[in-house]
Amino acid sequence: MNAGYSKLNVEDVEGAGPGGAFRFVRRELGVQAFGVNWVELQPKAEGHEHHERDSGQEEVAVVVAGSGTYRIDGQEVAVRAGDFLRFDPETVRCPVAGPQGLTLVTIGAPRGEAYAPRGPF
Repeated sequence: MNAGYSKLNVEDVEGAGPGGAFRFVRRELGVQAFGVNWVELQPKAEGHEHHERDSGQEEVAVVVAGSGTYRIDGQEVAVRAGDFLRFDPETVRCPVAGPQGLTLVTIGAPRGEAYAPRGPF
């Protein structure tokens, strides 16, 4: 029988990327409408600087633990648990963990159209 939901614990998702910081949740849950990732940066670690110009994805990052900064188009923005950040596709951004580390959930989808999974993430 096919259930109308899926469930997982982030600890059951293998870490990927530099230092195993990224856990590609979308793939494991079978989500097809948007991307969703768990990002866990060690103390003082720098995340992946990027933009989504090519994909056209608008992205939201939710800080779930720790604190640090986000470099956004060259500007340093302090972040802490409970903060939500929304990024236009062309905005260059990079999370940087503070002394206690930084854990984020990121969610993204192209503006005004249905999400199409791309790549292994």
